Amino acid sequence: MRSAITRKNVLTKTIIYAVLISFSLLCVIPFILILSISFSDEKAISDFGYSIVPRNFTTYAYSYIFKFPDVIINAYQVTILVTAIGTAISLLITAMLAYPLSRNHLKYRNALSFYIFFTLLCNGGMVSWYIITTQYLHLKENIWALIIPYLANSWYILLMRNFFRAVPDALIEAAKLEGAGDFRIFVQIAMPLSKPGLATIALFIALGYWNDWWLGLFLITGNEHAVPLQLLLNRLMSTAQFLQTNPEAVSKGIMIPGESARMATCILVIGPIIFIYPFFQKYFIKGLIVGAVKS
Repeated sequence: MRSAITRKNVLTKTIIYAVLISFSLLCVIPFILILSISFSDEKAISDFGYSIVPRNFTTYAYSYIFKFPDVIINAYQVTILVTAIGTAISLLITAMLAYPLSRNHLKYRNALSFYIFFTLLCNGGMVSWYIITTQYLHLKENIWALIIPYLANSWYILLMRNFFRAVPDALIEAAKLEGAGDFRIFVQIAMPLSKPGLATIALFIALGYWNDWWLGLFLITGNEHAVPLQLLLNRLMSTAQFLQTNPEAVSKGIMIPGESARMATCILVIGPIIFIYPFFQKYFIKGLIVGAVKS
């Protein structure tokens, strides 16, 4: 009887591991495919399509992108700086807004929560946003134009509120009896106990800043030293597409990478995130679980 149960457990575990390994491969294969295409010859891609193994291995796509390395390095520096500063300030603002909303004793708590939620449903439109941003806040042609507009996100505030609700009221009351003020409770009790939530929100915010090119497109038009990486790569791809359809370039036999350059830009963009994600994975998974079960 025991051997039958053991065999059943082994079979169950084998099936579970097989499913998980298959799912992992499905997640990894697209990345391998992108990497392979970025090192493939453009003509081989056109003739044979995509393949896991690079056809006619070449680094021409990366050579095209890094033709002006100083520009790429500067764009990387801008994006890293914007992501680091923006994530730190935005996370602090999000936490400081979310914590009071999570406490039942806050006056007008429901009204403030609805005010924040209402901004998810309605906004003033792009024209009014652009006028306020450029003419009143003077956020144009500088690095703060890439940071300030994304500092407060209503969805992240409401999500972080759920994490702070996990902090027991009895613990907060005990701290107050010991003479701790609200700010001290927030810094020394609420924040440490909400590390999974903070890490989860921080990763979301960082990804938003890292992947953004929209603010640069509107607010960085003349200052080339403030162009973020995403906007620069977008310009490079637009230039490549234009040259591929330009009769003069075609007649001169100028070889412009298309698909390979597009995949190379994907590698350059997602590479740093892949290396950073493992450090947040533990908190990220725990944070998603806590945020899903708390109301």
